[in-house]
Amino acid sequence: MLNIEKRDIPFSPPDITNAEIEKVIKSLKSGWITTGPKTKEFEKKIAEYVGVNKAVCLNSATSSMELTLRILGIGPGDEVITSPYTYTASASVIEHVGAKIILVDTEPNSFEMDYDQVADAINENTKAIIPVDIAGKMCDYDKIYEIIERKKELFKSKNEIQTQINRVIVMADAAHSFGADRKGLKSGQAADFTCFSFHAVKNLTTAEGGAVVWRNDLGLDDDWLYKQFMLYSLHGQSKDALTKSEKGSWEYDIVYPAYKCNMTDITASIGLVQLERYKKMLQRRKEIIGMYDQAFSSMNVQTLKHFGKEYSSSGHLYLLRILGINEERRNNIISKMAEVGVSCNVHYKPLPMFTAYKNLGFDIREFPNAYEQYKNEISLPLHTSLSNGDIEYVISWLKSFIAGN
Repeated sequence: MLNIEKRDIPFSPPDITNAEIEKVIKSLKSGWITTGPKTKEFEKKIAEYVGVNKAVCLNSATSSMELTLRILGIGPGDEVITSPYTYTASASVIEHVGAKIILVDTEPNSFEMDYDQVADAINENTKAIIPVDIAGKMCDYDKIYEIIERKKELFKSKNEIQTQINRVIVMADAAHSFGADRKGLKSGQAADFTCFSFHAVKNLTTAEGGAVVWRNDLGLDDDWLYKQFMLYSLHGQSKDALTKSEKGSWEYDIVYPAYKCNMTDITASIGLVQLERYKKMLQRRKEIIGMYDQAFSSMNVQTLKHFGKEYSSSGHLYLLRILGINEERRNNIISKMAEVGVSCNVHYKPLPMFTAYKNLGFDIREFPNAYEQYKNEISLPLHTSLSNGDIEYVISWLKSFIAGN
């Protein structure tokens, strides 16, 4: 055992300062706490940050993905491709709209889907692909679009918006990648539609929340599309609460029996301050990743590379695979880390290993590469409240436990 004083290091607590608290108090005192001026301001700031015309704020990335699929008219009889190496939301939204989930194994020694298998999975029923920007690193969207163009003749549209795009649609699960970039494009500019998460554990948080953006060059009517998200997220109501609150403007219509998944001004207030602080938060994450990378560079481990010549991750998660060990040994190391006060995690247990997906007919034996990634993966604490001393503490204990001490 190492002779160092025990620390308490949580996995991913929110980085909340007095500035966020004061902003929330102002919103509470304003008398406007549901979707209102702060939410609209946050949408505008997100669109400016990403470099797109419009952003829609909702109550989660999951809602953002599901409503996008619904607005695109994707449903029964359609197929949507995604990765087994992700959180359930990437696939569950496909089930929610009645389409068929198509899971494609990861490439060997990679957390990304095998793009050759993606190409093989596309047929005339394929309406969308949901790539997953795991840990904050953007996928190879150039390769995805090349595949889609190659298979374009198979695409059969079912409605006007699908006809306008006229190919398989790319909807990024960018829950991890807000602030990332690749080949000169920010996360939110590469995929046709991009869905972000602002959940409590994310780099930028609104406690609960998410947003969807879309590319500027799709030829879509931005105002019409924005209105569709408003309708779908607020019961199909023709006026939002802010408009209805104007004197004499009570009357409204329900144009579609829709859903309830709007963001509130309280949560948007947190996000507005977080966005102001975000550049420094990303820089700190990069520094922490650099410390981890240097410490583990000479060990028999494999880590996700967050930064390269053509890409820069948002640094959401630090994924480390301890080569040559199995699930049991990995789990034992996580337990030992917990005993010394360090909370670790696993990202991810592949979807076919869960009961819900077994019941849908998926078998982990058909996804051997995803299983190999999972069985020895440990996610280390990575958040902006960590001190350099905390990082050194994590590194020292992990090295000790890997060595078997």
